[in-house]
Amino acid sequence: MSFKIDIQPAGLHFQVERDQAILPAAIAAGIGLPYGCRDGACGSCKSKLVSGRVIHGAHQTKALSPQEEENGLILTCCATPQSDCVIESRSVAAAGEFPIIKMPVRVATLTQPAPDVMVVRLQLPANASFQYKAGQYVEFLLRDGKRRAYSMANAPHLKGDPPQIELHIRHMPGGVFTDALFSTVKEKDIMRVEGPYGSFWLREDVRKPIVLLASGTGFAPIKALIEQMQLKQDDRSTVLYWGCRQSRDLYLHEWAEQAAAAMPNLRYVPVLSEPDADWRGRTGFVHQAVMADLPDLSAHEVYACGAPVMVDSARRDFSAQCGLPAEAFYADSFTSEADKA
Repeated sequence: MSFKIDIQPAGLHFQVERDQAILPAAIAAGIGLPYGCRDGACGSCKSKLVSGRVIHGAHQTKALSPQEEENGLILTCCATPQSDCVIESRSVAAAGEFPIIKMPVRVATLTQPAPDVMVVRLQLPANASFQYKAGQYVEFLLRDGKRRAYSMANAPHLKGDPPQIELHIRHMPGGVFTDALFSTVKEKDIMRVEGPYGSFWLREDVRKPIVLLASGTGFAPIKALIEQMQLKQDDRSTVLYWGCRQSRDLYLHEWAEQAAAAMPNLRYVPVLSEPDADWRGRTGFVHQAVMADLPDLSAHEVYACGAPVMVDSARRDFSAQCGLPAEAFYADSFTSEADKA
């Protein structure tokens, strides 16, 4: 048995099998619903259930609270329909733009710009036509069936020849994947990835001022967005806020400074939460620096990426205190396995 899912206001529809969650069925049908972790942890896929009935699988209450569920909100990544449903989702991409593919990749280079950050460049197969949008991510397919997701840090037009994608990976001590990456993985090793995934990309049809908000290695997809803006000669007023603990964690600080110098419309504001003794820049929580500078965000768009606590705080406070419309907040929450646990 299958059920029909209607997506409003886009007017799209697709079928979902009885024991299948809505999001994977949408992806298979080439319909770009918003999502992030696909695991009930980040809340990026939160949508309004207009009619119909669903049952939720395991998920975190910070992604969907009991009160939100009572008010008709669902997480499409873990909501299984029990009837035909109508869902309201205002961030739907065009259908079937880029196919999701599995492919082997070769480790081209490993560089360590900070003690706990590795910049990994992966060479793509010569015969693979891998296309993606700046801001999207790939998943590593591990031997035990587990997956680990990381965003492309280079815009598609900068893949080069031979084509490569750049990833920024933070070491999570005890992590199955990152422990190996920081110890035994070496150049020329072969890995397997699948993608592109994610609905975090620049909306080019809206001409509002932009806030780019990153914490830690959440800078990776933000870097790709900036490169995309450079390519398109996008002249929207843009400010980049990058929050880290200490100055050494601003692992591409010079790159960000150079980008701001090359783009008259881009301003760069680094913010440290545990500043070094000689730091003379901004301090505190990065999303609060945005609020101090831009108390009225009602006419802006925000692209936020990084730790879940930062993304969640920004989403809540920008809306409640700065007037940011909910639909103008785009986010990719870097939810680790520890966060999910």
